[in-house]
Amino acid sequence: MADETNIADAPAETPIAAENPKGAEGGEAREARGGRGGNRGRGGNDRGGDRGRGRGGRDDRRGRGGDDDGGEELIEKLVHINRVSKTVKGGKRFGFAALVVVGDGKGRVGFGHGKAREVPEAITKATASAKKKMVRVPLKEGRTLHHDGKGRFGAGKVNVRSAPAGTGIIAGGPMRAVFESLGVADVVTKSVGTSNPYNMIRATFDALTDQTSPKSVAQRRGKKVADLLGRGGATAVEAEAEAAAITE
Repeated sequence: MADETNIADAPAETPIAAENPKGAEGGEAREARGGRGGNRGRGGNDRGGDRGRGRGGRDDRRGRGGDDDGGEELIEKLVHINRVSKTVKGGKRFGFAALVVVGDGKGRVGFGHGKAREVPEAITKATASAKKKMVRVPLKEGRTLHHDGKGRFGAGKVNVRSAPAGTGIIAGGPMRAVFESLGVADVVTKSVGTSNPYNMIRATFDALTDQTSPKSVAQRRGKKVADLLGRGGATAVEAEAEAAAITE
């Protein structure tokens, strides 16, 4: 009986294997293909997530930059946009270069430039660069410069002069953007030489960084502000009154 049972059981297993000899292999192949597909899907999701996080990171950095400025509102002025190209194997790649001036309207100003394939991204880069390079310029009565000055960069030369109230900003092109962002209300300027906006901006900043206030000069020389102002022929009372009116 044992032999008959074995003979009966053997054919029951053999036809099943004969019917689908590759069934197991097909299942394994499908599982392998499914696993690879899942890996590809997961890999794609991971890469997509990385790209999303990268963009979010750049936005966060811009947000942190705004927080570093103390939450103050900055005046941003686009001075110049230029289309640039890079020659590579197979042709040229075109992009854009932006020149931006940023200021708080209270004596701080900076400029920056950036390049990118698209205009908005170039402006964003230029604005971030300008915020990092802001300088403080002392202003007389918060509206004009303390004294005349000259600036030069390359072939660009500029002359800046203080002006009485009501004069307005007499400046053209890139220089006007600098003084409007700085918060100057009365100034007379003249640009001599090149009209390249980059050189004009740098020459203007060269003139502004040389500006000094009576208070800083008095501290450096160990004197009183009234002593410096009284040397121009003004009386002691007038010098005291003028010194008291100087806020910076």
